[in-house]
Amino acid sequence: MALALSGCGSGAGTVKVSVAAYSSNPLCAKASAHWPVTVSSQTARKVSVSSPTVRAWGNPAIIARCGVGTPAPTAAGCLQTNGIDWVSSPLDDGTRFVTFGRSPAIEVLIPTKYAAWGLAAFAAAAGQIPQNAGHCS
Repeated sequence: MALALSGCGSGAGTVKVSVAAYSSNPLCAKASAHWPVTVSSQTARKVSVSSPTVRAWGNPAIIARCGVGTPAPTAAGCLQTNGIDWVSSPLDDGTRFVTFGRSPAIEVLIPTKYAAWGLAAFAAAAGQIPQNAGHCS
């Protein structure tokens, strides 16, 4: 996962990203319509794919993708922000957050520069995908 975030580059050009495996799920189209305009006061950037299910903001880039696999049940690294459960895992240069208890899941990669402050901006998008029985405890 460290490669996913560090591969973004630090320049202000196009952010290199890939479409997630389950991005064709209709719930991703619904969630993508609710991506935030700004994240941590950072504006959107151009991404290398033409899919509404992938978005980036700021420099270094905060990246969001809908359609990643749902994480396994866990208590470690599980947190709730604005009513959305997330599983976090450290990266070399930031943190990876994946929605928990929602399928398909949304992945947000946040560089260390921003900490996790930007995570709340994704509540509207994540809330478009129904919560199943999985919750952070």
